[in-house]
Amino acid sequence: MSTPVELVIQLTTLQTRMQKRLSGALSAHGLSFTEYLVLRQLAAAADHRLRRIDLAEHVGLSASGVTRLLNPMEKTGLVRKEENARDARVSLVALSKAGQRLYQDADVAVAHAAQALFSGLSEDHVQSLSGVLKTLRIP
Repeated sequence: MSTPVELVIQLTTLQTRMQKRLSGALSAHGLSFTEYLVLRQLAAAADHRLRRIDLAEHVGLSASGVTRLLNPMEKTGLVRKEENARDARVSLVALSKAGQRLYQDADVAVAHAAQALFSGLSEDHVQSLSGVLKTLRIP
């Protein structure tokens, strides 16, 4: 029987292995896994734009961490900074057309890698695991 500590270690080890596998699939597109998460969040957002602070929270980075990540992405034309017409203190990040295209290509690679990661599980097991993970409330 696993203790909560053992379960945390197992989940952390699994997360590391999964991230390495996904990073390998993304390297062909010149993206890190965290950059992919940024593109994914922007692609799903209304008008393909988010406040920097919201983007940071969605991908699990600090405000300064997301700024460091976005700077090279902006230089390569994947994202762009936008001013907020309602509040000049708020910085927005928008997905560019090039970023949309790269995200769509990278998303196919991630889907294939994810499918391979869970190929040993039945659809019922995948759904059960997803349900268990959704019940975890970690602030």
